Amino acid sequence: MSSRLDDELSRLVSAGVLRQYQADSIRDAADAEIDAALADPGRPHPQQAAQQAEPAKPKPPPVEGHPNALVEVLGYIGGALLLGAVALLTLANWGEMGRAARVSTGTTAAVVLIGAAMVLALLRRQEQLSSALASLGCCVAGFATFVAIEGETGRVAGVAVALALAAVGLWWLEGPSLLVATFGILAVGVLVITADVLTPDTGSAANSAGIAGTGFIIVAFVFAMLGLVRDQVTSWSLAGAAMFSSSICWLVQERGEIMALAVGTAGPAALLVAYGRTRRSPYAVVACAILLVIWPTSLYQLTDNMAGVAVGLVVASGVLLLAVLMLSRRRSNE
Repeated sequence: MSSRLDDELSRLVSAGVLRQYQADSIRDAADAEIDAALADPGRPHPQQAAQQAEPAKPKPPPVEGHPNALVEVLGYIGGALLLGAVALLTLANWGEMGRAARVSTGTTAAVVLIGAAMVLALLRRQEQLSSALASLGCCVAGFATFVAIEGETGRVAGVAVALALAAVGLWWLEGPSLLVATFGILAVGVLVITADVLTPDTGSAANSAGIAGTGFIIVAFVFAMLGLVRDQVTSWSLAGAAMFSSSICWLVQERGEIMALAVGTAGPAALLVAYGRTRRSPYAVVACAILLVIWPTSLYQLTDNMAGVAVGLVVASGVLLLAVLMLSRRRSNE
């Protein structure tokens, strides 16, 4: 199989046009066709043989995709209305609701959302919608667990339950929704573990920020690994977002500006390398957004001179733009 076909299939999977199993089927069919052609060079191509065996037939009209899109939109609206109803009931009656009522409300919403996602997944219908409903159900289940247990233990248990359900969803389903939900759950988990487990009662918030910054670096590594088996663009973009979160935490940490600058540079650098190799625009967008925030903020905290930082950034920008013009001119001459 040609590398061009492999690259094109990877691009279509990352863009959400094809599912991974569909790309694998196309890849297997292409490999089988190449093997058959090499085994019997004189054998005509199946498409040519079919054209020779029977006259050309008119192509059937394309199947309209509007019904499927309508079903998916209705599913999103249904899930959103369910969550809205639960939120309204909870907020309006939270003080009057007993513990059993609070737990049952959250549990019922989680069961409905996850159950609908499982039914759609078993029927192999509306995979994007199934992933979205499952991601909402994981978060609601975590909240219901927190309400049931309460306190520090409830927060840790809620994160654990939500993360376990999200992991099962990622293993079973595909789609960026579960990746985003997993990122949100891990982010909350980093904050909960930092505040409730790793920070002593006498510790300061500034010192805790460094622990949280380290936790977000671990989250970035997890999503970098997930990008090897799931939606690469979404996973690696979320890894960059985790590095950004880590940089923000290091900025709060006492004398953490150097670490914030290092982390805020390493993440975008990796994303820009990925952009150079794949030409996926989200990598460049996320990388530039991180650099735009972290570099000016870190340099200002280090130097306490806003004018000097601005001049330095202008000089760096001019050097980079000049390098771009020179490289572009060199390529045009070649």
